[in-house]
Amino acid sequence: MNIADCYRLLQLKSDARLADIKASYRRLARLYHPDANPQNPQAHEKFIQLNQAYKLILESIPPEEPAPQQPKKEPVQTQPTKTKVTRKSPNFQQNPNLSDIEKQLKQQSYLQLQHHLKSKKFPRAIALIEGLAQRIPQDPEVRQWQAITYQRWARQLIEEKQIEKARIYLKKALRTDPHNRTLWSEVERDFRRLESIF
Repeated sequence: MNIADCYRLLQLKSDARLADIKASYRRLARLYHPDANPQNPQAHEKFIQLNQAYKLILESIPPEEPAPQQPKKEPVQTQPTKTKVTRKSPNFQQNPNLSDIEKQLKQQSYLQLQHHLKSKKFPRAIALIEGLAQRIPQDPEVRQWQAITYQRWARQLIEEKQIEKARIYLKKALRTDPHNRTLWSEVERDFRRLESIF
């Protein structure tokens, strides 16, 4: 199930706010809850799908900033303070064909994708990027992220000695972004590693 399917299952648009997502989930969960439908196995299955969709959507939304706390009085420091490093938000290619909502969705999905890749949650990363590619198919940057995600997952599969599956994802990476020379060289290196395992 990809992100687009999750939104459809919860009867939401892809730009729905968190409050709307929670409200729709609660409404549908009450409707299909097994206790409310003890004789209906389809309602039970639908309830399970709703829970999975709700969980995937929540995981794809970046966490909200915590409310600011009252400043505490700090003791006087005698040592020099370290400079604070702030993260710059990523620079995205300007695509005039994207609406403001699509731009926001793209930025949020990118941050979530980075988190999944760093945490090695590759199936979640793939579900997220495939949903985004389905929502914004004309964006070359999204296709590039999709190809990189496939390649990173294939590399992990090589580590796990899942050779055939790794080969499939390497080929998917090349088909998704065939003009990316850097990706080609990385995939070439991964194919060489595959051959050396045999």
